[in-house]
Amino acid sequence: MFDAQLRPLIDPFLNRQGRFLAARGVTANAVTLLGLGLGLGAALLVALGAPHWALVPLLLGRLADGLDGAIARARGKTDFGGYLDIICDFIFYGALPLGFVLADPGGNGLAGAFLLFSFYINGATFLGFAILAEKRAMRSDARGVKSLYFTGGLLEGAETIAFFVALCLWPAYFAPLSWGFGGLCLITALSRIMLAQRVFGGAQPATKE
Repeated sequence: MFDAQLRPLIDPFLNRQGRFLAARGVTANAVTLLGLGLGLGAALLVALGAPHWALVPLLLGRLADGLDGAIARARGKTDFGGYLDIICDFIFYGALPLGFVLADPGGNGLAGAFLLFSFYINGATFLGFAILAEKRAMRSDARGVKSLYFTGGLLEGAETIAFFVALCLWPAYFAPLSWGFGGLCLITALSRIMLAQRVFGGAQPATKE
């Protein structure tokens, strides 16, 4: 919901750092994988019962997730780079809730399963929309220059990171926070389905043989 408003504030900093790193030979894919490693480290710390310590690699990993795109813009984007970036994002989004479930299966298992279920549905609507948008050559830079078409919604990247930070700060409230956030994810998915129906629901123009 807030990604489009935050981009003008954070992009100048990210772009400067991206150009600096690109000039020194750092590749976007390397930073993407570094970000994934930090995110998985955060999930491991959560699973080991240290959610407050997990905040450090979590936030550093999200910084890397912003820098990889800036480096790609400086060095030249590739389709594989965009593919790797979204795959690593989805791995991280699944790993952190899993860490909380592993830390307390009895208390967090059901809420964690619901949260991952909502992520699964939300991710499917996001990627499905992106595929159809690419087919129609649709473009949007409101949430930064991306390899995929990013649709807006009630919950986007900024809200998800804020949610993960809240989980690490108040791990005892994992279950109620997850039920609430998962419900909002389902609302976001439903709104995206309704948007897709409006945008893509019409018949395609007939093609000439």
